Amino acid sequence: MRTDEFDYSLPDGLIAQHPEAERPSSRLLVLDRLSGRVDHSRFREITAYLRENDLIVVNDTKVIRARLAGVKETGGRVDILLTEKLDGRRWSCLATGFRKGTREARISVDGTPLTLRAAPLHWTVEFPEEVDGADFLARHGRMPLPHYIKRAKAGAESGDDEERYQTVYAREEGSIAAPTAGLHFDEDLLRRIGAMGVGIVRITLHVGIGTFFLIKSEHVEGHEMHKERYHLSPEAYDRVSKTKEEGGRVIAVGTSAVRTLETVGAGGNGAALAGSTGLFIHPGYRFRVVDALITNFHLPRSTPLLLVCAFAGKERIESAYREAIGLGYRFYSYGDAMFIS
Repeated sequence: MRTDEFDYSLPDGLIAQHPEAERPSSRLLVLDRLSGRVDHSRFREITAYLRENDLIVVNDTKVIRARLAGVKETGGRVDILLTEKLDGRRWSCLATGFRKGTREARISVDGTPLTLRAAPLHWTVEFPEEVDGADFLARHGRMPLPHYIKRAKAGAESGDDEERYQTVYAREEGSIAAPTAGLHFDEDLLRRIGAMGVGIVRITLHVGIGTFFLIKSEHVEGHEMHKERYHLSPEAYDRVSKTKEEGGRVIAVGTSAVRTLETVGAGGNGAALAGSTGLFIHPGYRFRVVDALITNFHLPRSTPLLLVCAFAGKERIESAYREAIGLGYRFYSYGDAMFIS
């Protein structure tokens, strides 16, 4: 498959720059992937599309304050995005603001000296021995909002981002991007869903640098996913298995939950409940675990877009996206939602 088959045009005005005033007030496009029928609702009304024996699977990863604003010895500005912790003092990162060919640089972040060294495909940043990295990020880091949120690029995050770019059930620190499908839930909606007899379980996948990279290869099959760490409890695995055995639907909240469930499901009874996954789901993939999906609207040429095309069919998704654009739905991280069943 050619990658350009998964391109589409989106007016800039439909890229959500702020979250809705209330999480569940986002719009909801409901797609029946068998018939192609599309309904339009609000996320708070998703209960109308759930059943008593459903099981909702959420990703409880928590976004770390992974973006740092640094200053070079020359006074120039440097933007750093931490991507993976290597050890107690070193992180892999992306960095902008250096001349091509630079191999090492010393910068400061709010007066603290840091050392950056070039590595294949990325940089490494090293904290001084006396600096506690987690505490440093909590005090000096910023939320790593996506590049298409323009106020983030200008360093003008809203104070609301600290709360709203996290799910209400986030607890396991480790992501550099939010599992955005879960941003639409608030505590009241989760209580209403639970009161219906719908189960809710948590799994964890720490969203990594791959979420920032679009597919660059000419053909889809040439793309290689960056691996991301995941884990789920034996209790969560048992509940997923029991739901499948009893004929209920396993509903994944977000593509990160899909990839975790399908990674574990591919292993059958010998599935590893913790590890790293590089599973790349694109059209032609056979789903083993997930029966329905709550998701946002995704970027062209992105791996999440290919995943939803694999789940619902490329033509169904293209049609749904055209309809959403025509009706002025809001796209991407702070945008509206889809429920695909």
